[in-house]
Amino acid sequence: MRELTVRKNDSGQRLDKFLQKALPSLPPALLYKSIRLKKIKVNRKRAEGAQVLCEGDTLQLFLAEEFFTKKKNSALWRITPRISVLYEDENILLLNKRAGVSVHEDENGDGNTLLLHLQAYLFQKGEYDPEREQSFAPALCNRIDRNTAGIVIAAKNAEALRVMNEKIKSRELHKYYLCAVHGVPSPAAATLSAYLLKNEKDKTVRVFDKNPPRGAKEIRTRYRTVAVKDGDALLEVELLTGRTHQIRAHMAHVGHPLLGDGKYGINRADRQRGYHYQALCSYRLTFDFAERGTLLDYLDGKSFGIPPADIYFVTPFDVKGEL
Repeated sequence: MRELTVRKNDSGQRLDKFLQKALPSLPPALLYKSIRLKKIKVNRKRAEGAQVLCEGDTLQLFLAEEFFTKKKNSALWRITPRISVLYEDENILLLNKRAGVSVHEDENGDGNTLLLHLQAYLFQKGEYDPEREQSFAPALCNRIDRNTAGIVIAAKNAEALRVMNEKIKSRELHKYYLCAVHGVPSPAAATLSAYLLKNEKDKTVRVFDKNPPRGAKEIRTRYRTVAVKDGDALLEVELLTGRTHQIRAHMAHVGHPLLGDGKYGINRADRQRGYHYQALCSYRLTFDFAERGTLLDYLDGKSFGIPPADIYFVTPFDVKGEL
């Protein structure tokens, strides 16, 4: 019999969710069978999979020793972390992701991700010890496309992750992007509304002005023109809804695809001009909390942005000079 004590980073989770993380080699079917047969107890009492754990609870686990072996990730000490930190405190980090870097492991199994480098960075600083943690690992709170650059939020502890995810879900963060587009939009500033439908098979989306097909979701995209050069425009875009490929697909739908966009743009000509990724960067973030009383209250009202010198678009725009 093994006994585990629920720590701060473990609390607030369902019993079954906690055990899936703490004992990843335990098959789900055996997990639920063990709960049903009282081979897994909480505070020496019969437990339920949906039971929410509190800090200080003890779990009694009458399971084979093989399920308690954890696979060590040698990459955490072996690699040199390559991350650009815009802001860091005891709870969160804001990272400046380069275009071409995946945030999470993709379907091709590429594990050289922003998440791995984040965890290695905190491990090597002594702020994350996977041997001590039972169910938590530093995590990313939002994600952006591999070929999009910009701000990614990371949480150092479970409470920060929970609060930040809630704030993102309730849209208490304002996200601003810079993008370079073909042509010059008219009017120079507007709020666009339409409907977006995902195609899971080819990983693209379609945009409809009216009569959307079943499953399409409303999108709203606000833009303003920052600069015009050589018949193209640099825009600041605010996402009023957050859908897959929203900026790329919506701007292409109104006749202004992003420079360098291989899915929705004119990629062959753009590559000849030096664009190897879509000219899109999530460059500014503002926290605007509707309610206070959380671990992250100190962030309310604060804005963070990538310095212009660290935003790079090739011709025709020198972002450093335009902002």
